[in-house]
Amino acid sequence: MSRFIKAVFLLLCASVRVQSGKMKHSLRRTSGQQHKHGTPLFKKMLDETKTHQVRSDHLLRVDDHDFTMRPAFAGPAVPVGVDVQDFTMTLYLRHYWKDDRLSFPSKTNKSMTFDGRLVKKIWVPDVFFVHSKRSFIHDTTTENIMIRVYPDGHVLYSLRVTVTSACNMDFSRFPLDTQTCTLELESYAYTDEDLMLYWKSGDESLSTDDKISLSQFLIQKFHTTSRLAFYSSTGWYNRLYINFTLRRHIFFFLLQTYFPATLMVMLSWVSFWIDRRAVPARVSLGITTVLTMSTIITGVNASMPRVSYIKAVDIYLWVSFVFVFLSVLEYAAVNYLTTVHDGTDRKSKEKPLPCTCDISHARTVILDEAYSKPDTNGLAGYTQEPVSSEEPADKQDHMVVCLSLANQATGAKKKTLRGFRIIQNTHVIDAYSRMIFPGAFIFFNLIYWSVYC
Repeated sequence: MSRFIKAVFLLLCASVRVQSGKMKHSLRRTSGQQHKHGTPLFKKMLDETKTHQVRSDHLLRVDDHDFTMRPAFAGPAVPVGVDVQDFTMTLYLRHYWKDDRLSFPSKTNKSMTFDGRLVKKIWVPDVFFVHSKRSFIHDTTTENIMIRVYPDGHVLYSLRVTVTSACNMDFSRFPLDTQTCTLELESYAYTDEDLMLYWKSGDESLSTDDKISLSQFLIQKFHTTSRLAFYSSTGWYNRLYINFTLRRHIFFFLLQTYFPATLMVMLSWVSFWIDRRAVPARVSLGITTVLTMSTIITGVNASMPRVSYIKAVDIYLWVSFVFVFLSVLEYAAVNYLTTVHDGTDRKSKEKPLPCTCDISHARTVILDEAYSKPDTNGLAGYTQEPVSSEEPADKQDHMVVCLSLANQATGAKKKTLRGFRIIQNTHVIDAYSRMIFPGAFIFFNLIYWSVYC
């Protein structure tokens, strides 16, 4: 019985060995196929054999140095080059400097690029924008910051920033003005003994997009400068300047200001061709033009900064307002003289004046056909001598009026006669105004545009 059990045990052991051999052979075949076709199983085996890579902060030895201090602390000033690229007034600001603490060994001499998370671990220049009202670094989708470190320790620090800065403008020639605005960069903490800011490539350090367009200005030119700025409490600092020369677009103001004002002045001249007895028409036209000019002046001043000096547009608008106002005063004078004439006409009808044409001091006035019948009626009581038929035909329609003056006439009476002749010719004021007003306005425009353009 014991022999039978021993034999069974031996058979079982042999069977187990056979099965184990088959399994090993199957595994070898599967492994060979996977190695041949590059299956994930083989890749996983390779991943397990990879060596552990060195971390970037260990490679740069960030933890081995105190980056709260600038490079070469207590030594010479650190040179920091700056250049700016401008796309639609969004600045790409780049800094260049060398920090030996960030040097690392490299067989290929290739740089290493990092995002903004490394900024908090290393030293970077504390450059800010002087006179900035509002500025921010773009953070969509992450902070727009890039740091590139070279094996020899040179560092490129780039960030995308938008700046709203103050600009001192002179509006004395507005809107025909040209403005110069500056964008100033400076270190906040480090004086010129610790940090030396400079433009990396001179004027070529500032590059802009040729497609930049502003709503009110045209960028004529830009250039860079640098100088020292002194603060009594802290000392001297390097300051970099970006100077923009901007010329204002005039077409908008021509449409909104100059053309309407010119049309209102021309419209006020229409009253010179309206009959002087049409009081409602001429008064309403004059008042309308005056009120419209007042509205234009108010609208322009409402959209402008409140300055204490006269602007170029103010000169044009107020001179235009004076022309419109004078056209109203012109009709006031014409209407007054016409009223005086009508009163004199009524008095002359009530008390006719005798004609004494035979005295030596007689005066004769020739009135041509331009005088209307109401005008000649104003001479009622005066002797009228018809023109002789022997005179040329072109004088047949003239009328001779004999105005006699007594020998005892004084200078006061002569002035009365001179004023009487003006009253008789009140329509001549309108005739002269038709030429004087347009001529004076054209002359003003010639001087205005030649001075400011």
